Amino acid sequence: MFALDVPSEVQGTVDCCIVGAGPAGMTAAVYLARKRLSTAIVSKEIGGQVAWTLGIENYMGYQYITGRELTAKFEEQVRQFPVPIVVDEVSEIKTSGEQFTITTVGGREIAARTVIVASGKKPRELGLPNEKGLIGRGLSYCATCDGPLFANSEVAVVGGGNSAVQSIIEMSHVATKVYSISRSPWRADAVIKEKAERLVNVDKRVGFDVVELLGDRIVEGLRIRDKASGSEEIIRVKGIFVEIGLKPNSEFLKGILLLNERGEVIVNCACETNVPGLFAAGDVTNVHEKQIVVAAGEGAKAALSAHVYLMKKPGFSSDGPSTW
Repeated sequence: MFALDVPSEVQGTVDCCIVGAGPAGMTAAVYLARKRLSTAIVSKEIGGQVAWTLGIENYMGYQYITGRELTAKFEEQVRQFPVPIVVDEVSEIKTSGEQFTITTVGGREIAARTVIVASGKKPRELGLPNEKGLIGRGLSYCATCDGPLFANSEVAVVGGGNSAVQSIIEMSHVATKVYSISRSPWRADAVIKEKAERLVNVDKRVGFDVVELLGDRIVEGLRIRDKASGSEEIIRVKGIFVEIGLKPNSEFLKGILLLNERGEVIVNCACETNVPGLFAAGDVTNVHEKQIVVAAGEGAKAALSAHVYLMKKPGFSSDGPSTW
């Protein structure tokens, strides 16, 4: 989504390889670079969930800023330093002695003395039979990305949390009508809920499950079921936005790091994992709150912990090539 104007190739063994380029990963990169540690970032995209967010009103220093604008600010700050960005997805991390090898889906291998996993989360799917076939054909997990495609159409937003209600607000300015489908009453922040409740083109369906997506080649609607009565209803829409939560991008870490029952990386207050030299930060971890400011702070902590770890190694120096 965004690309930094920095070298994409990684030379030799870096002091730290960061997996992910959201708030946690990019903050970690700035902190490490300021410590004069050689650093590389591997990520499929720049910005993570922030880049998909319409408006942000709780990040200090900005009363209001769009997700794309905040991502651009992060990018601008990282741009000050020679941090290579490898646009790829990590498939495996291996450890050998006191060094890690990071392998990507594209076949690259990066050697690093430490690793910070900041791979974030990805949208949770409904789990319905024809869901994957309709992605990009009327089914979306990002209203900010795909909303303009449904101008003057009727759409549905599935979910009742902050992301879902924000998507409802955004789509209300684009679509002629927005159906809100949620299993329970909206659980969004009060400020967001108040904005959404004032909208005149939103039709709420509370206490419903989505049981079927209609359409073979493109979205034609959805079938919903009342959890209390069991009665079903078909709603005809051209677009469906799924906002039912997120799950950690941690599949590549199974068997390497300790994960909790939700698939989150277990870390202590210093962002340390069960593997020495391998740190984790942000939404991929078991840190209590999933917020942009929290992720950025955790990224800073992980970078500082990685620096302390490296400085304890005999022969290591951040002033030039190390001897260990």
